[in-house]
Amino acid sequence: MPDQPQESLPTSKVARAARFAKTGFKVGANYVQHYAKRAVGADSPTAELHQANAAELYGTLSEMKGSVLKVAQMLAMEKNLLPPAYAEQFRQAQYQTPPLSGPLVVKAFRDAFGHSPSEIFDEFEPEARQAASIGQVHFARKLGKPLAVKVQYPGVGASIRSDIAMVKPVALRVMGLKEETLRPYLAEVEARLIEETDYKLELSRGQAVAAKCGHLPHLQFPSYYPTLSGARILTMDWLPGQHMKEFLAENPSQEVRNQLGQALWDFYQYQLRELRQLHADPHPGNFLFSLTDGGTVGVLDFGCVKDVPELEQRQFLSLLDPATLTDPTRLEALLTEAGVLRPADSPALRSMYLRTLTQSLELVGRPFREASFDFGDPAYMKSLYDLGDDLMQDQDLRQQREPRGSAHFVYLNRTYVGLYSLLTELGAVVQTTYKS
Repeated sequence: MPDQPQESLPTSKVARAARFAKTGFKVGANYVQHYAKRAVGADSPTAELHQANAAELYGTLSEMKGSVLKVAQMLAMEKNLLPPAYAEQFRQAQYQTPPLSGPLVVKAFRDAFGHSPSEIFDEFEPEARQAASIGQVHFARKLGKPLAVKVQYPGVGASIRSDIAMVKPVALRVMGLKEETLRPYLAEVEARLIEETDYKLELSRGQAVAAKCGHLPHLQFPSYYPTLSGARILTMDWLPGQHMKEFLAENPSQEVRNQLGQALWDFYQYQLRELRQLHADPHPGNFLFSLTDGGTVGVLDFGCVKDVPELEQRQFLSLLDPATLTDPTRLEALLTEAGVLRPADSPALRSMYLRTLTQSLELVGRPFREASFDFGDPAYMKSLYDLGDDLMQDQDLRQQREPRGSAHFVYLNRTYVGLYSLLTELGAVVQTTYKS
């Protein structure tokens, strides 16, 4: 837990824009200094430029919180989108950022309920146990039951659209992309972020997913308490367990790792195939791992839930189907239906897309083609990262700046990138064959 709680938070558009502009000037100055040094022949490694800018940006995003910090958190999961310095800094948002001070928390309760937290709960810890992008979590107790109380940062919901417009130019420069490439991604992110700030919606979704997935083994879901919750405050059970980093530090056995990984794999397969709905924020901070019953996963945070249309569900599963890779005609038809290939494409462009997507699907879909898959195999993850690097350097592909395919695939892809990352960190061997 950081030593200095945050006493204030920029909430107005003007205040947030001013804070971000200040950082923009510093980032710009770093670039000027970097290129000035190079112009006179001085040593100025690009890695040092990225390190300085990443630290500056993360400090600002941590202070501003909200959607700008959430975007950083999401980008940290996409290893090949960012230089390593940015990915490493932004990864901190998955676990811990500076919390709001006690008086701001009390104000949030008075605004929501007309009472302070000490008047509502039998016990309430004023210091947050976790503080992330949208809100922070406090430990509380009522009638002997341990509770987790999530308090949303002030002004988060109202600032989403202006935040995204504000951060877009910096994101474009960092990632080296054109605006039209990023536009559908940001539009989809904006829609999910707006939903994520509605804690009443999160409560209903958490209850619904728990009811539908409660039969799956080795998963644990919290119960929610509507009378202790509102649009900006959410109260649920305090689940046992540790976050991934702390849990793995205790060296759990391979059998435990496998059971935890299997629980995660089955959870996501069931959601996609049976519910057409995904817990679409699979970063390590949203799960708790324990040794209960040989390994149990507690699932947290249903603020980001992606409803998958039937068409995109069928296309996604068909592209991962082992039979697709062995049938070029079927693959081409699927990519045409999905809008990745277009009738006006030149033969060379069509061939380029087919080549790169065949290569990608062979690697990304490999777990689906084997009955048992070892996500702890370092060679596999290295191949995935190398593929990402190769595609980022592919000049033919980089020239195609226009977005293609359904925007619904943004969160489908993000979810499975996150799942693969979790399973890799666990080092789990998973039985991947789906049993309905």
